[in-house]
Amino acid sequence: MTILDSIILGVIEGLTEFLPISSTGHLILVSHLLGLEQTIAHKTFEISIQLGSILAVLFLFSQRLLANKNLWLKIAVAFLPTAVFGFLFYKTIKGLFGIETVAIMLILGGIVFLIIEYFRRDHDESSDKTVDELTIKESLMIGLFQTFSMIPGTSRSGATMIGGLFSGLSRKSAAEFSFLLAIPTMFAATAYDLFKNRHELVVDDYSLLAVGFITAFVVAFITVKAMMKFLTTHTFVGFGIYRIVVGVVFWFFA
Repeated sequence: MTILDSIILGVIEGLTEFLPISSTGHLILVSHLLGLEQTIAHKTFEISIQLGSILAVLFLFSQRLLANKNLWLKIAVAFLPTAVFGFLFYKTIKGLFGIETVAIMLILGGIVFLIIEYFRRDHDESSDKTVDELTIKESLMIGLFQTFSMIPGTSRSGATMIGGLFSGLSRKSAAEFSFLLAIPTMFAATAYDLFKNRHELVVDDYSLLAVGFITAFVVAFITVKAMMKFLTTHTFVGFGIYRIVVGVVFWFFA
């Protein structure tokens, strides 16, 4: 891997981590196009640069988190299912990383978004809940939705946003909670993966990690702000169509 490869993957990570189109899936697909082999070290790189994206969210929502301690409880409860499943099925999840799995899950996720938006076409979001009104039980349900995102191509953001919509949140509030839930989820995934594969990384790998990390942070910062504004006036239909198109293309040509 070169510095340019690291920058490209950092851009992809920062751009897709908080969009419901699967950052992990896109990293796998782009790595395939760049001719980068999915070794343990490379998979660890893909997961590790996600921390840059998470720090962008932490920076953007720091005041909100400091002002609302009850919000941390909701985030912790929602994080619990993924923590348990991730720990128990770590090796199984690693074995799922592949082009075919990503393509299938991109397509299925896109179909789910289109179905949801079809039934919400006449829905008035002014009556929907905000994140502050979310209950502990509903937070847990969103967390259960997040466990599906351990399958590459599903999208952590997509799964949690869908869970948020089912919990009665507006699109914008569902996205907000998804972003906040990413903080413990992705930090834990990164820390655990680095620890498990620390012997696979060499000194040169850390310089590439730094470049990917910084790139992901900057791009994610811009993406999160844009996404929050976008969902005040738009639906998830475009993301659903995009997922299906990309999934089909890679299914036939990857």
